[in-house]
Amino acid sequence: MCLGIPMQITSVTGIAAQATDGRDTALIDLSLTGPVQPGTWVLTFLGTAREVISAEEAAKISAALDGLRALMQGGDLGDAFADLEARAPQLPPHLQAALDAGDPTA
Repeated sequence: MCLGIPMQITSVTGIAAQATDGRDTALIDLSLTGPVQPGTWVLTFLGTAREVISAEEAAKISAALDGLRALMQGGDLGDAFADLEARAPQLPPHLQAALDAGDPTA
Protein backbone atom coordinates (compact mmCIF):
# COMPACT_ATOMS: atom_id res chain seq x y z
CA MET A 1 0.00 0.00 0.00
CA CYS A 2 1.22 3.48 -0.83
CA LEU A 3 0.35 6.44 1.39
CA GLY A 4 0.45 10.03 0.25
CA ILE A 5 2.60 12.18 2.52
CA PRO A 6 2.13 15.95 2.52
CA MET A 7 5.46 17.74 2.30
CA GLN A 8 6.44 21.38 2.08
CA ILE A 9 9.03 22.36 -0.51
CA THR A 10 12.14 23.95 0.99
CA SER A 11 14.28 24.34 -2.15
CA VAL A 12 14.07 23.55 -5.85
CA THR A 13 16.72 22.56 -8.39
CA GLY A 14 15.23 21.80 -11.80
CA ILE A 15 12.72 18.98 -11.44
CA ALA A 16 13.99 17.97 -8.00
CA ALA A 17 13.17 19.54 -4.67
CA GLN A 18 14.09 19.21 -1.04
CA ALA A 19 10.96 18.93 1.08
CA THR A 20 10.00 18.31 4.69
CA ASP A 21 7.00 16.89 6.48
CA GLY A 22 8.14 18.36 9.79
CA ARG A 23 9.87 15.13 10.83
CA ASP A 24 11.96 14.10 7.86
CA THR A 25 13.41 15.69 4.76
CA ALA A 26 13.48 14.11 1.34
CA LEU A 27 14.56 14.72 -2.22
CA ILE A 28 11.42 14.53 -4.34
CA ASP A 29 10.74 14.46 -8.07
CA LEU A 30 8.57 17.32 -9.42
CA SER A 31 7.99 15.84 -12.90
CA LEU A 32 4.24 15.43 -12.30
CA THR A 33 3.59 18.86 -10.79
CA GLY A 34 5.86 21.08 -12.81
CA PRO A 35 7.66 24.04 -11.28
CA VAL A 36 6.77 24.98 -7.70
CA GLN A 37 8.14 27.56 -5.30
CA PRO A 38 9.63 26.96 -1.85
CA GLY A 39 6.83 27.00 0.71
CA THR A 40 4.43 25.11 -1.58
CA TRP A 41 2.75 22.00 -0.16
CA VAL A 42 2.66 18.85 -2.31
CA LEU A 43 1.25 15.37 -1.81
CA THR A 44 4.08 12.87 -2.35
CA PHE A 45 4.04 9.18 -3.16
CA LEU A 46 7.26 7.14 -3.19
CA GLY A 47 9.47 10.20 -3.62
CA THR A 48 7.36 11.90 -6.28
CA ALA A 49 5.13 14.93 -5.85
CA ARG A 50 1.80 13.99 -7.40
CA GLU A 51 -0.13 17.21 -6.83
CA VAL A 52 0.04 20.63 -5.25
CA ILE A 53 -2.22 20.92 -2.19
CA SER A 54 -3.24 23.71 0.15
CA ALA A 55 -1.74 24.14 3.61
CA GLU A 56 -5.18 23.31 5.04
CA GLU A 57 -5.37 20.03 3.11
CA ALA A 58 -1.80 19.18 4.17
CA ALA A 59 -2.77 19.76 7.82
CA LYS A 60 -5.83 17.47 7.53
CA ILE A 61 -3.81 14.68 5.93
CA SER A 62 -1.01 15.06 8.49
CA ALA A 63 -3.54 14.91 11.36
CA ALA A 64 -5.05 11.72 9.93
CA LEU A 65 -1.61 10.12 9.55
CA ASP A 66 -0.67 11.17 13.10
CA GLY A 67 -3.89 9.60 14.38
CA LEU A 68 -3.19 6.34 12.57
CA ARG A 69 0.39 6.36 13.88
CA ALA A 70 -0.92 6.80 17.44
CA LEU A 71 -3.48 4.03 16.97
CA MET A 72 -0.80 1.63 15.70
CA GLN A 73 1.23 2.37 18.85
CA GLY A 74 -1.70 1.47 21.11
CA GLY A 75 -3.13 4.98 21.55
CA ASP A 76 -6.35 6.41 20.20
CA LEU A 77 -7.23 8.49 17.17
CA GLY A 78 -8.04 11.62 19.16
CA ASP A 79 -9.48 14.22 16.78
CA ALA A 80 -7.48 13.03 13.76
CA PHE A 81 -10.64 12.62 11.67
CA ALA A 82 -12.70 15.47 13.14
CA ASP A 83 -13.31 16.92 9.66
CA LEU A 84 -14.98 13.65 8.61
CA GLU A 85 -16.96 13.12 11.81
CA ALA A 86 -18.73 16.46 11.37
CA ARG A 87 -20.35 15.50 8.06
CA ALA A 88 -22.43 12.73 6.56
CA PRO A 89 -20.81 10.18 4.23
CA GLN A 90 -20.71 11.27 0.60
CA LEU A 91 -20.77 9.11 -2.51
CA PRO A 92 -18.57 9.95 -5.48
CA PRO A 93 -20.55 12.07 -7.98
CA HIS A 94 -21.07 9.24 -10.51
CA LEU A 95 -22.46 6.90 -7.84
CA GLN A 96 -24.69 9.64 -6.37
CA ALA A 97 -26.08 10.32 -9.87
CA ALA A 98 -26.83 6.60 -10.34
CA LEU A 99 -28.51 6.43 -6.92
CA ASP A 100 -30.57 9.55 -7.69
CA ALA A 101 -31.61 7.97 -11.02
CA GLY A 102 -32.71 4.81 -9.23
CA ASP A 103 -30.00 2.60 -10.78
CA PRO A 104 -28.98 0.12 -8.04
CA THR A 105 -26.41 -1.66 -10.27
CA ALA A 106 -24.08 1.27 -10.92
